[in-house]
Amino acid sequence: MEKITSFTVDHDKILPGMYISRIDGDIITFDLRTRRPNMGSYMDTRTMHSVEHMLATYLRNGEIGENVIYFGPMGCQTGFYLLTRGLSPERVKKALLQALRATLTHSGPMFGNTRKECGNFENLSIDDAKKECASYIITLEGQTGGFEYAK
Repeated sequence: MEKITSFTVDHDKILPGMYISRIDGDIITFDLRTRRPNMGSYMDTRTMHSVEHMLATYLRNGEIGENVIYFGPMGCQTGFYLLTRGLSPERVKKALLQALRATLTHSGPMFGNTRKECGNFENLSIDDAKKECASYIITLEGQTGGFEYAK
């Protein structure tokens, strides 16, 4: 059976950052890596879930909202996938940083934090989301070069 694209990347060489995972026509899948794979530091499910709620909401309600196809966590607990249509990586990075900063300054309840809105509504923490987003802002601001994986 043919390997899927994400399994062809050497995960031991991936550093935290923002990468183009694949391009399918005008759809770009971004690998938003918050941690180094296989290094023992993984996001707990509450943090992943909380960041997903906040960033999915801010991204879909922000300037690139109509071009966001999907935002969600990686099963390996080291980052997120963001799929967009028809946008440059630079524009997506700018919008992502805006959503991360909006999460940091968010006041009020977590988006989608009720039983009616979420299938695991008790496993959310705005403080965990803010901590993860603050760390990832530093990562993105420090990332140099393009959006390609290291060889």
